[in-house]
Amino acid sequence: MVEPSPAPRDGLSTTRSVSPGILKIQELNRRALEDPEGFWGPIAAELSWFDRQGPLFRATADPPFGSWFPGWSTNLAYNCLDRWIDTPRRHRVAFYWEGEPGDHRALTYYQLYREVNRLATALRAAGVGPGDRVTLYLPMVPELPIAMLATARLGAIHSVVFGGFAAPALAERLNDSGSRLVITADGGWRRGKVLPLKPIVDAALHHSPSVEKVLVVRRTGSEVAMVPNRDQWYHDAVAGSTVAVAAVPVPGPHPSFILYTSGTTGRPKGAVHGTGGYMLWSYYTTRVVFDASDRDLFWCTADIGWVTGHTYVVYGPLLAGLSSVIYEGAPDFPQPDRWWTIVQKYGVTTLYTSPTAIRAAIKHGDRWPRQHDLTSLRLLGTVGEPINPEVWNWYFREIGGARCPVVDTWWQTETGGILISPQPGTAHFPLKPGSATLPVPGVDAQVVDEDGRPLPPDRKGFLVIRRPWPGQFITLWNDDARFRSVYFSRFPKWYYPADYATADADGYFWLLGRADEVLKVAGHRIATIELENILITHPAVAESAVIGRHDEMKGEVPVACVVLKPGFDGTPRLREELLGLVRTTLGAIAVPAAIYFVEKVPKTRSAKIMRRLIRDVVEERPLGDTTTLEDETSVEDARRAYQEFKDELRRTPP
Repeated sequence: MVEPSPAPRDGLSTTRSVSPGILKIQELNRRALEDPEGFWGPIAAELSWFDRQGPLFRATADPPFGSWFPGWSTNLAYNCLDRWIDTPRRHRVAFYWEGEPGDHRALTYYQLYREVNRLATALRAAGVGPGDRVTLYLPMVPELPIAMLATARLGAIHSVVFGGFAAPALAERLNDSGSRLVITADGGWRRGKVLPLKPIVDAALHHSPSVEKVLVVRRTGSEVAMVPNRDQWYHDAVAGSTVAVAAVPVPGPHPSFILYTSGTTGRPKGAVHGTGGYMLWSYYTTRVVFDASDRDLFWCTADIGWVTGHTYVVYGPLLAGLSSVIYEGAPDFPQPDRWWTIVQKYGVTTLYTSPTAIRAAIKHGDRWPRQHDLTSLRLLGTVGEPINPEVWNWYFREIGGARCPVVDTWWQTETGGILISPQPGTAHFPLKPGSATLPVPGVDAQVVDEDGRPLPPDRKGFLVIRRPWPGQFITLWNDDARFRSVYFSRFPKWYYPADYATADADGYFWLLGRADEVLKVAGHRIATIELENILITHPAVAESAVIGRHDEMKGEVPVACVVLKPGFDGTPRLREELLGLVRTTLGAIAVPAAIYFVEKVPKTRSAKIMRRLIRDVVEERPLGDTTTLEDETSVEDARRAYQEFKDELRRTPP
């Protein structure tokens, strides 16, 4: 296995001559695009298929312009479990699970196989079969991946709903998917408190007539109401089941799961992923991006309710035969070193998390990770949003000990897996803090202008993917028209992810945030990520979140919420320093109209900043959907900071 080269210790590196690693990745990408059969065929052969008829890929005239493994058949759960059962890997731990209260559990591949079959037996007895939809509304407990795999084993389609959505949002997803069965829990632990899940399901089912049965995991011991002839305790449903359920062969394009995208207005979008292509992409990217091998203990910190959890907590690691960690609770409970305690306790080798979570760790201070032995780590990863160089370098230095490469990955719910990233499992090449680097083979990425013309190096434009790749989603559930209009109408025949990017002279991609997270200030377009990256370069700033506020004269003006590092106070002088920093770095047009100092910014439990809630606060309007909010006090904190700023303005003489 090729070892990745060390990352630069600080600043941005520049490639003065093309490295052999870059040339290798570029050659692999050329081969994958010109001859997908020849490139993907040997990789697909490493997985198990019940039948192989016809080509791996068949081009189509309509979006998504191709179908993967249309004449082949397989089963996702079979590939995750059955193909390991007659090998020594059957006794390898698949999941080390740690609950927030400190309880823990380890499941070997064989034990996981047994548990999946027990649940599959119960689901089959409940009438679940190929094509049926099963909604999973669970905390981060072992029963969640077990339920995903048991559903896939039967050829059914799972829809994991994040365990923070309120009853109306859950009902909307149940009705859209037409789910027949729900698996939930009495509750889950978060920051020392029980999150009641079963009562939310009960409320949702008043408006969801398709659901016939509910299985309830006993997690917290909370008292819950059980509806006769509908509800059953999970442990009772699987009791006494010892018979292995044959994995149901399904065609390559058969839907494996529906995952509803978060943070949108109107009806949620149910991204549908097929089976064969998604399976191949999960397996391949886990291997090449994370340099995966038997020596690894992999930890992706994402909630399974999001796509990162689907692909890099459950399916990718199991397909690659890895051991992984699953943690139920908050990263800083009961104190800010919970993650570093887990890394040391289990000997984690690969840590994959979000820039927002890293910034939160920076805010808590260096002393917390320094109290722990993190030398087991050999590779770090980031996902979810662009990472600015200062945060990249802290992660590299304080968590990775200045020895672990950082794989900064770009992808989306719709892409199924990583599309642009360093690939130490294939080749090593220089890393540039803040850059996602190069496309994974098979990904035809390009930065274009508004008319679809390729842009020269270092020019900001729209990122597009110009050819199908195996992990691409196949449609939106019940809405092919919306699928075409949202993703394939802006640039016909290309997938448009709605992200801004640049590509430098070395072909490295720099993601600049959502194209719909752009301010238009007096006719000037300014990406929120640009302002956030500037503010965080100040030594006092741990985190920043920028939104646009309506302005009669300029259309929009920037407003920033800033979280300070320990030891710094939000004084008027510091505010002036930050305003001056933006003025000298980006220009007067980008200077925020206001900077609010807050203890925390509103985030989802997957650590994404909820900028729309900040906008609701500063525009003094009712809050939008808060069902995915990690900490409700963050909104009150933003309100407090906003009011203090207004009071300060009133006290300041004109």
